[in-house]
Amino acid sequence: MAIQFSETEERILALAGGDLPDTEQPFKTIADAVGVDEDTVIGLIRDLKERRIIRRFGATLRHQKAGYGHNAMVAWRVPEERSEEVGALFSARPEISHCYVRRTYPEWTYNFYTMIHGERPGQTDEVVAELEKAVGIDDHCTLKSLKELKKTSMVYFK
Repeated sequence: MAIQFSETEERILALAGGDLPDTEQPFKTIADAVGVDEDTVIGLIRDLKERRIIRRFGATLRHQKAGYGHNAMVAWRVPEERSEEVGALFSARPEISHCYVRRTYPEWTYNFYTMIHGERPGQTDEVVAELEKAVGIDDHCTLKSLKELKKTSMVYFK
């Protein structure tokens, strides 16, 4: 069942879902634009997080602009029964921003994906080698980023 938001809630979420205002009180700036108080904005986001409608509310790092210009998506073959264990270990690494389990297909049998960021050439390869050793899995495919064409967050309300 889809969640029904009021028009005010949609306006708050549209503003909070993009780049936050570059002000000392960004939630107050959003509140003023919508015509509510700051507690209403913070309360809505907190409520959605507590109800697990949103998993997190945080900043998105533009890794290339932050100096992490060497990036690789690594597709792994991880036994299903080890996905939680491997996921916890991989997710703890600061170089990894994304860690997913996905469906496999006859022509593509990789089921586990990590996005690894490095500051210098070869750093992602070093991380992969450390991960291989840590979990005893060396069956993977490394897809290095050559050029960033788009990086945006999802927009749910306009």
